[in-house]
Amino acid sequence: MTASGKKPVIVRQVFAEDLEREFVIIQSAIVKYPFVSMDTEFPGTIFKPDKGIIQEGNPVINYQYMKANIDALKIIQLGLTLADSEGNLPDFGTPFCYVWEFNFRDFDIKKDPYVKESIELLKQHGIDFEKNKEYGIDSKNFAMMVCNSGLVFNYFGGMTWITFHSAYDFGFLVKILTQQPLPYDIGSFMGQLIYFFGYKIFDIKHTFKFFGLQGGLEKVAKTLNVARVAGLSHQAGSDSLLTLQCFMELKKLNVFECNQINRMLPALALYGLISTVG
Repeated sequence: MTASGKKPVIVRQVFAEDLEREFVIIQSAIVKYPFVSMDTEFPGTIFKPDKGIIQEGNPVINYQYMKANIDALKIIQLGLTLADSEGNLPDFGTPFCYVWEFNFRDFDIKKDPYVKESIELLKQHGIDFEKNKEYGIDSKNFAMMVCNSGLVFNYFGGMTWITFHSAYDFGFLVKILTQQPLPYDIGSFMGQLIYFFGYKIFDIKHTFKFFGLQGGLEKVAKTLNVARVAGLSHQAGSDSLLTLQCFMELKKLNVFECNQINRMLPALALYGLISTVG
């Protein structure tokens, strides 16, 4: 599909046989497109506290539940969108722009834990679990490619990560990169985030609170009049693109051009893992 005034966007579906080639392509684009939007799909949350316990202002408790879920669950998809500071996507000299959707083989629907409603929703939105299991990417191989790509360890001056409600997204990515359970405490987890991704990590769900934009990504996009231009909701590649579009829409409206920028868009402020915004 086409965004107004821009080239059509294609979501590049990546399976095991495509992995090395796609990371060569990604690495070639990083210097020119240093903004990265990331999203994941996973099998729901199997450990849930009472609603009265978990809240945005309780980061220590929130992290412990997040750790319990991520340690027990396996990733299904990860989406990446690269962009420049104006929101332009790489086109590699073709008539199209591109984003990426990595499909993993780690999750086995026949034996791994999951939330039934979450899996049914992902099926309805086109995720093929049998295909993923047969042809998908082993997360160990993905970790090796990420570590050698320039996306992490502050290569090329470091990437800027734009996300939406991304504590779980980064949790799964850290689990993949370390091939270990998440750290015991939230401080150690934040240390790992900085080690891999640097300080330029922004969760725009935190920012949207300042403008009364509540709810999920789809609702926020509708409020901002931002249309989904490729893929479907609850597909990681498409959602990573929509997240970037929402951020760029706010940037275009100059909402960050004020003295409150550090308060509205603080680095490392993952929604749910920081104190409630006053």
